[in-house]
Amino acid sequence: MDIIEGRNPVFELLRGEREVKKILIAQGLKETEVIKKIRVLAGERHVPVEVLPREKIESLSHIEVHQGVIAHAEDFRCQSIEDFLVRVEKISEPIVLILDEITDPQNFGSLIRSAETCGISGIIISKKRSVGVTPVVYKTSAGAIEHIPIVKVSNLVQAVERLKENGFWIFGADASAEKNYYEADLSGKLGLVLGGEDKGIARLLLEKCDFLIKIPMFGKVNSLNVAVAGAILMCEARRQRIRG
Repeated sequence: MDIIEGRNPVFELLRGEREVKKILIAQGLKETEVIKKIRVLAGERHVPVEVLPREKIESLSHIEVHQGVIAHAEDFRCQSIEDFLVRVEKISEPIVLILDEITDPQNFGSLIRSAETCGISGIIISKKRSVGVTPVVYKTSAGAIEHIPIVKVSNLVQAVERLKENGFWIFGADASAEKNYYEADLSGKLGLVLGGEDKGIARLLLEKCDFLIKIPMFGKVNSLNVAVAGAILMCEARRQRIRG
């Protein structure tokens, strides 16, 4: 079973579709609005709530940021590319985030959170050389991972080819690009590729991109954290859709 820690992550877990086995709450925990909502949702879903000594909660915690609330749930399941393509076909102007070797769990969690708030249709990651859905990823995403499909594939190049076969235009974020991100047309069926923290987008994957875009730098630091860069690009893609 997955162990989910923290008030907002547990709340979002209960709002999602996964089976929740039980909720554990520390004795003496203040009844905040979030705690009250957790109790209400747990009751509606017939999920047992147990009150335990804080020491017991501490012993069960994996990342020590439980805030007095822990949930046990069925294992998180990633989607296959085949199932995802069927699902995304029903979405108008979908945006898909493609992550190449993102290994930092906090960056991955932040990207998930930004993607969900921007209405991204799904996130594709590689089975190898990428961080998985860890407790830190879950906590950093603030539970947003419950509301966005995560697709895990053996080969990102082949996944991009499948997207292109289904009408997606693929944009890669790369510092060598000639065009700034706000000059590009990011409307339509969009695949947005972000590279790893150190290496950027792998050469074979970069060659599969239809277009390359960059975020211009105006200060002395010549790069952005991948989670920040991803948020900027996703917001721009959403802005263009709102603008029409």
